[in-house]
Amino acid sequence: MREQFTEPEIDVDEDAQHLASLGYSYESKFKREMTFWGNVSLGFTYLSPVVGIYSLFALSLGLAGPPMFWSLIIVGVGQLLVAVVFGEVVAAYPVAGGVYPWSRRLWGRKWGWMNGWVYLVALLATIASVAYGAGPFLSTLIGMENSVDSIILAGVAVIAIATVLNLGGTKVLNTVAMIGLLAELGGALAVGGWLLVTARHHDLGVLFQSFGAGEGSNYFVAFAAAGLIGIFQYYGFEACGDVAEEVPNPGRTIPKAMRMTIYIGGFAAMFVCLSLILAVPDFAAVISGTDTDPVGNVLLSAFGPIGFKVVLAVVMISFLSCVVSLQAATSRLAYSMARDGILPASKLLSTFSESRHVPPYALLLAGLVPALIVIGSKVSGDALTLIISFAAMGMYMGFQMVVLASLRARILGWKPNGAFQLGAWGIPVNIAALVWGVLGMVNMAWPRTPEAGWFVNYIVLISAVAVVAIGLIYMAWKKPHLRGDAPAADAVPTARIPRADDRILASKAER
Repeated sequence: MREQFTEPEIDVDEDAQHLASLGYSYESKFKREMTFWGNVSLGFTYLSPVVGIYSLFALSLGLAGPPMFWSLIIVGVGQLLVAVVFGEVVAAYPVAGGVYPWSRRLWGRKWGWMNGWVYLVALLATIASVAYGAGPFLSTLIGMENSVDSIILAGVAVIAIATVLNLGGTKVLNTVAMIGLLAELGGALAVGGWLLVTARHHDLGVLFQSFGAGEGSNYFVAFAAAGLIGIFQYYGFEACGDVAEEVPNPGRTIPKAMRMTIYIGGFAAMFVCLSLILAVPDFAAVISGTDTDPVGNVLLSAFGPIGFKVVLAVVMISFLSCVVSLQAATSRLAYSMARDGILPASKLLSTFSESRHVPPYALLLAGLVPALIVIGSKVSGDALTLIISFAAMGMYMGFQMVVLASLRARILGWKPNGAFQLGAWGIPVNIAALVWGVLGMVNMAWPRTPEAGWFVNYIVLISAVAVVAIGLIYMAWKKPHLRGDAPAADAVPTARIPRADDRILASKAER
């Protein structure tokens, strides 16, 4: 890998010129007010090690015992491969919206539309799942009894606060993301350090002992299932690229920020996970299901009632900052697609606030839809489960559509020309990232509880097929991919569609 730098700093006008060379307005409506560490913070709080570990620790420990810790390293390496592929793509195409414009430029209109659709649904589902997951923590923090109603109220409140913060603009987003990073990383180090010093019951040897987990079946199967804690943990780095038009010198800054997100987020996740594992007094109780809340029990025992509340407050900051970052990424994706005219209500969703320099209706979409999903759980818990089950799978599908498009473009002659380049390592790393992503999706969709019935076993696959089918039907019916004249399929010179033909196709689609 090599990074090509010309100047330590770059003038914003050069960023505007680069954007104009890619076919977009010379005067970007966004303000380039997001710093490098703000960009890292956005990715970190989206990745949110505290949210991921605290949410899935009990499940993973119960499935595979302490060795589940190693999945965090395995998945971290796999996702780092994806991150460097993304870094090379965003350096070439630093356009707001991330996976949608990347796919559109690397492959074409149809591929871009489908990737944008799949990823938009995944992001909306993820916002709902994170907000819903915050419910029990907020209820406990304020002394409410955990119930469906209290969880719904808490989830909607988190979404509402996040939406208000996002409407404040890029500078507010930058500040909130950095506060979230400092609070979450500081809290992770403080909590983990305290547990290791005062509440440790085991030594590192337990990381190589299953304590009876996975008995009666192949342990690898149990470990793969427990490895979902890592698979659900390591996405968020792509959010750094969603705000490419809000970062000075994005071709240099964003690839580095993506990698830094993996490094810092991965370290924090592993540190928190390790400290919790070594502080669990009885692994057998967790594996048998007797201890259903090992995280809460460990924290309450180690910190006492008052300290436990403080820890919960830090956890809530993590959940809130995670939703803020997810909303920011979602709104930029929706705005990018609407700016190109390929979404329903594109005129509304592409509306831009000149005073706050954000797309307000795209942000409201990223608040209203997840809130409705959370509220809908009162009517149908199965519907909520179906939607949330698609969240992580949709993320990985969106990732791998970019990775596959990048590999195809390379084979057809694409020569990345951004500030960050993989050089001779491009194709090998691209192939490895694709293989890794496919294995991750297979792991997520694999049926594991035959006694629970076919729907439960295949709910992830069913939700994925449903989202793709709806996208294909809409694409065949309304032909949204033919609208607008934004550049497409121009990564490979011979595959580029002339701009005049683009306008003809768009005109036909509108008729």
